[in-house]
Amino acid sequence: MFNKKKIVYMGTPLYAKEILQVLIDAEDFDISLVITQPDRPVGRKNVVTPPPVKVLAETYKIKILQPEKLTDEGVADAIKAAQPDFIVVAAFGQLLQKDILGIAPCINLHASLLPQYRGASPVQQSLLHGDIYTGVTAMLMEEGLDSGPILGYYYFKIPQTMKLHALMAKLGQDACRLTLDVLRDFDKIAPQKQIKMHATHCKKIKKSDGEVTFEDAQELYNKYRAFEGWPGIFIASGTKLLEVELIETHLKHDAGKVAYIGEDGIAVNCLKGSLKLITLQPISKKPMDAKSYCVGRGIKIGDLLI
Repeated sequence: MFNKKKIVYMGTPLYAKEILQVLIDAEDFDISLVITQPDRPVGRKNVVTPPPVKVLAETYKIKILQPEKLTDEGVADAIKAAQPDFIVVAAFGQLLQKDILGIAPCINLHASLLPQYRGASPVQQSLLHGDIYTGVTAMLMEEGLDSGPILGYYYFKIPQTMKLHALMAKLGQDACRLTLDVLRDFDKIAPQKQIKMHATHCKKIKKSDGEVTFEDAQELYNKYRAFEGWPGIFIASGTKLLEVELIETHLKHDAGKVAYIGEDGIAVNCLKGSLKLITLQPISKKPMDAKSYCVGRGIKIGDLLI
């Protein structure tokens, strides 16, 4: 018989839930405590909803804490009482303070190739920037934001049409493998310092980030890929662009002019490049095909899309 390594786990969304499931299923680890964000209102009806990590932990009857802040009274004491060999963190949403960092090695699974895209929206940023590669990094946490020594990583070539949800799913799978590799080989790993001069940072995505103009077709398409689900992309009138394809990225045009209308969608020119719009959704309306949208508004070839 081997001694199971005790783990305190911190995480919140689906990405973190998948990693937690792998640790639960592994025979050599014991999850003694899960810390996740409080239940939050979700959707138009603001239904108070538990985070995915909480739902999974409840299924396995693991002790759960949901502090507003890790500095709340009793949180650090609860972690110490669990006597963890490791504290594993994945998309938790808060920085760890010094008294927690000193309890056990704190390992973060960050969804970028650090030191690129430290911060809150690394997966979206890789799509927004049209990166060829992205990946997952296991990092030994310190007081800085995603600045600790690297323990290992997996990298991945991003297909040009891959959108956020599919990329998150792929990175989640890689993060699960990387977590087990790093925890099992922890004593053999020599952590590598990040190169500070190569670091980039990213902030949380805001709804307003989803507004697009017909300046650059590649830039608009990258936003379409990165903002899948929320906030989505929309033009100034509020009409959402739900299904978009890239036609070309180099030719110069008049921005926003409709160049083609057909059953398969409409072609819209940008100052640089052009796009096919297939499905749109006006404010307070149901989604509709792009041709119906144009017919309903009297938009013809050569007109500006409004």
